Amino acid sequence: MTQRLFGEALDALSHRVIGAAIEVHRHLGPGLLEKAYTDCLAVELAEQGIAFQKEVFLPLRYKSVVVNNAYRMDLLVEDSLIVELKSCEQLLPVHSAQLLTYLKLTDLQLGLLMNFNLGVMRQGVKRVVNGF
Repeated sequence: MTQRLFGEALDALSHRVIGAAIEVHRHLGPGLLEKAYTDCLAVELAEQGIAFQKEVFLPLRYKSVVVNNAYRMDLLVEDSLIVELKSCEQLLPVHSAQLLTYLKLTDLQLGLLMNFNLGVMRQGVKRVVNGF
């Protein structure tokens, strides 16, 4: 586990991840399944030397029972940034709520919600912040 990033370092990391997503979108375009974008973004992050974990399971506490694997984050970057990928017509409030739940469960500050099913990738990126 690496040290968590905050402030300017976290912001810089988010910009690097957005750049990597734009590169993936430039090569693949819209219209593929979410899994294809997740796998290709993982390749791009690795090529850029950015540490990440893919398909990270999160437990949920229900009363006194821990429910393992209740949630699955698409990417956890540098143990500091959650990246949730979609390939849909448009992002919905439920997508932001999902990412915010992940942020709260991990006590992280920032997540990126990315919709690859648009003509221009920048229009499909939404920052979600926990605790502000």
